[in-house]
Parts: sequence; structure tokens; C-alpha cells
Amino acid sequence: MTETTTRHGADAATGRPWLDASLPVEERVELLLSAMTVEEKAGLFFHTMMAIGDLEEANPAFSLPSARELVDGRHMTHFNLLGAAPTGRDIARWHNALQEMAASTRLGIPVTLSTDPRHSFSDNPGAAIMAGPFSQWPETMGLAAIGDEALVERFADIARQEYTAVGLRVALHPQVDLATEPRWARQTATFGEDADLAGRMGAAYIRGFQGEAFGVGSVSTMTKHFPGGGPQKDGEDPHFSYGREQVYPGGMFEHHLKPFEAAFEAGTRQIMPYYGMPLGTEYEEVGFGFNKSVITGLLRERYGFDGLVCTDWGLISDAELFGTPFPARAWGVEHLTPSERIVKILDAGADQFGGETCVDLLVDLVAAGDVAEERLDVSARRILREKFALGLFENPFVDEDAADEIVGRADFRAAGEAAQRAAIAVLENDGILPVPGGRRLYVEGIDAGIAARYGTVVDTPSEADLAVLRLHAPFEQRETMFENFFHAGSLAFAEDVVAHVREVARAVPTVVDVLLDRPAILTPLAGEVAAITANWGANGAALLDVLTGAAEARGRLPFDLPRSMSAVEQSRPDVPFDTADPLFRFGHGLSLPEA
Repeated sequence: MTETTTRHGADAATGRPWLDASLPVEERVELLLSAMTVEEKAGLFFHTMMAIGDLEEANPAFSLPSARELVDGRHMTHFNLLGAAPTGRDIARWHNALQEMAASTRLGIPVTLSTDPRHSFSDNPGAAIMAGPFSQWPETMGLAAIGDEALVERFADIARQEYTAVGLRVALHPQVDLATEPRWARQTATFGEDADLAGRMGAAYIRGFQGEAFGVGSVSTMTKHFPGGGPQKDGEDPHFSYGREQVYPGGMFEHHLKPFEAAFEAGTRQIMPYYGMPLGTEYEEVGFGFNKSVITGLLRERYGFDGLVCTDWGLISDAELFGTPFPARAWGVEHLTPSERIVKILDAGADQFGGETCVDLLVDLVAAGDVAEERLDVSARRILREKFALGLFENPFVDEDAADEIVGRADFRAAGEAAQRAAIAVLENDGILPVPGGRRLYVEGIDAGIAARYGTVVDTPSEADLAVLRLHAPFEQRETMFENFFHAGSLAFAEDVVAHVREVARAVPTVVDVLLDRPAILTPLAGEVAAITANWGANGAALLDVLTGAAEARGRLPFDLPRSMSAVEQSRPDVPFDTADPLFRFGHGLSLPEA
């Protein structure tokens, strides 16, 4: 055990009676709240990004102020950790230094660290982080393709152990939106198109992260994006102004609530509303984070949710990302000033502002009488209660030696590798699969050194007995770097890609494997190649193990695969399974004979 694994001076004798663990949590909350200034209360409301670096220097995350300024100057105690680190120890050491800084402040309120998903293959600074030192699993959609609640709960329990080892105590996930719009960029982190499957998988995910009893070993789940972010007009994402509208031409608003109902039953602790603004419903036509009819009327009153509600990131302030102006996602209230947006968010019933640091604006609003201090207290109680329940006041530090042992542990990695294989779905097979070992292989998208374990790698299709081509579901290039992290637009492969696949397939029996982060239009390839497989994050060895029969293909499609872009364009974004005559249906996946 390292020296930083116990809190220094953590007893009532320090003049901080809320540190007395023998008192009930509610009493400790009130003791701390009564000691706080308006400025210290206001700091609790801001939950922004932070990356590992020198705590005294400007933060590497989007050039934000230093940790010293945020923690000491602005009294902030919630941070979303961005980026990977080489080892678990590196994250743990940085985390402990940050907690030492927080402990040295007047009240000693510990920091709560959160994270986007970081156990898969995605690398999108607006949505997910590559696994780095953590065990690597298929995307959430791949877990849905396996369809095994016990496996999902096991994954989440492993992720919980890895998170807590380095001090990550809030998961900015699961994402239980329904992928009813095939073009939507965010669906790879969902459980697919079926509400029942999404509800069951989401509940298992929450159970695994939070544990049997919520407490010191738990990771608090922030389920998103309430009330369902899937029905995006034209599939565009509301990170951007052209994707701000959610539409319900099929009248299916209520259907999208079903996975959240399962999440509530499973005990999710926190909720994140999405950016989108609903059109043509009974709800106010403003972004969900500003939407009192949704947060208070639907979430708080109808569902009785009294947990923490944190907005999605960047609803208040304009910013700059990768050198490009990035306006606040204040959809429907663009005309309001940043201060007026704060008032509307608080009036809607939210507790925290994701991705914001403008604490001074909230302090000024209280001073001017535009926000009552009693309103701050309502949310501050929820926020502080969560910190106490997680045990952060007793022991905010982590064991740096243990972090290195737990993060990426061999059995955790093996479980992730097995899940990568299990999630692969065989969509089409003319009998070529499973492929015997020792064949001459032509590969694209697979490391030649890995492929050489399964046969002799050759340079051209004409020399091969089998070609294996790995493709990524198509997406359109957009103007800015940040936009291109969100794969959007047409799902149809470019003509040159189709022509190349057909050329290879004429020369040699060919297997095409497609990363389906969105439902690609596979119609031009179906019947043209010997086999088609789908993955949601799998390394080359995982794929070749399935193709050769060394591992079982258990994956089943978690959505319909449309036959054409015309069918996609004519479908209703809020209605599941609404594309005409899909090429492959939800649940499709072939079993292979034994090798």
C-alpha cells in the first residue's frame, strides 16, 4: 500500500465535522452545506474536462485553466478525465496529486473524477476514449450483439474494478438511446435498435458498475441521453447546429423512454439529458438540458427520479475546438445570454453544467437575486450526497501499486478478447467458413504478422487461396476535425470501394469484414463475395480465430441492415425497424460448422 491511501486528518477534530463517518450521510451533508460560501456551492455545479498533466499549468484538455485555478480558484470538484495514460499507475499518481490539492482547500471537498467509455476501440474526444492500459472489449453495440446479460454485467464489473483502481468514480455511460435512425453518429455506444434488448443490457451494465450495494467500491452511472437521443432528423448529431432537431413522425416518443425505465429500476444514480430539441411533441421545443417539461415534468415528477442530473457538455458558453469556433449547444435558446441559459437550466431542474467553468456567472446571478441560494442548496445536497455515498470523504486516494496490478490485468484482458470474438456476426457464408489453417492469405486491414499465424501471407489476390478484407462502415467527410470524429451522412460504400472488393473477389474467394459502427449498406457486396462478417471492435486475431473456427461466432445483429439509402431516407427516425425490406434483419447471424 502506498502512503496516499488514507485521508490525512480525516476526523471531526480538524474543524470539519462532516468528516465524522459515524454520522448519517444526510447530517454530514447539512453540516458541510452550512459551512459553505455561495462561491463554494457554485463550484459544485460545474463538471468540466481535465487531462493528465502538471496541475499548476494550463490544462492539456482544450487549453482549459490549470487544475490549481479550477480547484482552488473556482472551487470546482468534478472533472471528466480525457485522454489515455501509459499505465494505471500514471493515472493513479496524477489522481492522488489532484486529491491532495483538493484536501488542502478550506473545506477539503474531494474531487469526483468521471470518464467517457474507455474500454473499446473508439477515439472520439466528444464521446469515447481508446482503451490504452485498460482491458479492451467490443463497443457497447458489440455487447448487444452477444446479447448476454451476464456477460455485460461481468464486463461492467471488470470496468468498475479498473476505474476505481485509478480513482474514476462516475461513468458517463451507459448510453441507452435507441438506434432507430440508421445514420445517427452516436449509435455505436448504444445497445442497438430494440427497446427490450437495450433495457436488459443497460440494466445489467448499471448493476455491474454500481455493485450489489452502492457505496465505496461503486462507480456511479450517468445514464444518457434522456429522453432518448436516437430520433435525429436526417441522422445528424446535435453536437452541431444542423443536427439540433429531434423528430417523431411516427409518434414514438414514449417508446424511447423504455430503456430508461429499466435503468431507473436498476438504480442508476445520475442522468444526462441530450442536446437535441424535440419538435412536434407536447414538450417545449428547446434542447433537453433546458427543458423543464422533460427534466422536471417527465424525469423528476413522472418517474420520481431524485438523483443527480448533469447536462451534456457545453450548453452555456461558446468555445473553440481544434482551432475552429464551436458554439454552445443552446438549441432553441440561442438568443439567451450565458447567464440566462444558466437560469433556464436550473429552472428546468438540472444540477450540474457539463463542460463548463463559468462559476463567476452563477455567483453573480445569486448576488443579483436571479438565482436563490436555496436553489443552489437543492442541487448541492444531491451532489454532496453522492460524494459521501461513494466514500470519497473517508478515502479519496487510491493505491498506486494496486492500480498497476488491476488495470489491464491478464484475466481482464482475456475476457475482453473473448468478447471481441463472441461479438463477431457471420452475415453471409457460401460454405467457405470456417477456413482451414495453412492457406495462402491475402489480407487488407490486418497486420501481416498476425495473419502469418494462420497461413502464408501473399502480396496479391492472384497468389492467394483466400482474401480477407476489412472495411469500415462508410461516412461522409465534413468540414472540421471535430465533425469528422462523428461518422455521419450516407451509409453507402463509394463506387471505388465496391469495385475494388469485386475485383479481389473475382480473383480469389473473399471474406469481407465490416466494422458496423453504423448500419452500412452491404447490398452491393452481398452475393459478390464468399462471406460477410460484421464486428463492433475486434482485433485481427479475433477475426481470424472466428474465420478459422478456433472461436465461435456468436454475434447477432443488434439492428436491421437497410437494403438501400432510399429505404433509409424514407424511414421514420423515431420508429424502430422502419426501413423497407432490410437486407439483414435484427437478430440475424449464422452459426458456423465445427472446423
